[in-house]
Amino acid sequence: MHDKLLQYIGSDFHFNSDEIEAIKQYFEPVSYSKNTLLEKAGKIPGYLYYIVSGYLRLFYMDENGNEVTTHVNCPPGFFTSYTHFISQTRSEDHVECITDCELLRITKENLDQLVNSSQSMKDFSISVFQQSIAYHENRSKELSVLNAEQRYLKLIENYPEIIQNVPIQYIASFLGMKPESLSRIRKKIIN
Repeated sequence: MHDKLLQYIGSDFHFNSDEIEAIKQYFEPVSYSKNTLLEKAGKIPGYLYYIVSGYLRLFYMDENGNEVTTHVNCPPGFFTSYTHFISQTRSEDHVECITDCELLRITKENLDQLVNSSQSMKDFSISVFQQSIAYHENRSKELSVLNAEQRYLKLIENYPEIIQNVPIQYIASFLGMKPESLSRIRKKIIN
């Protein structure tokens, strides 16, 4: 599993053999089955996850007890409740496996040790968090500017595999609409 992570991070950053060994030491391989809650709301996120395979979602419960999916990640990539993981504060979000998942996980303490011992890892970590900020800014803009159909079309254009792997109710929630609305949009597009 570490090979996929090393390939991912090594595409833009160079790591020497000691750094590679440290990455392998600190990132723990784990596998989880579909519907497993990895992180629960009300707690400090324990891990940053690298997704080797599978799909995860970040969601919270609204005031009416409905699940609201705020993020779905396609592999490969990193996943957690970032703000709360970094600041080590309680998160209102749950992290759940949508499918069976193979992951590599690292604690905040071990991530800090890795980052502090390697300039390449520090540079890579900054890059990951910059990408996360840019993603969330872009997502906020899309939710406010694009209509429901445009948001769906953009999602399937950028991440076509998501339709085969993520249930429609999670996709609808992620796009800020009800499943019935998404079903109507999908029927319209097919016709």
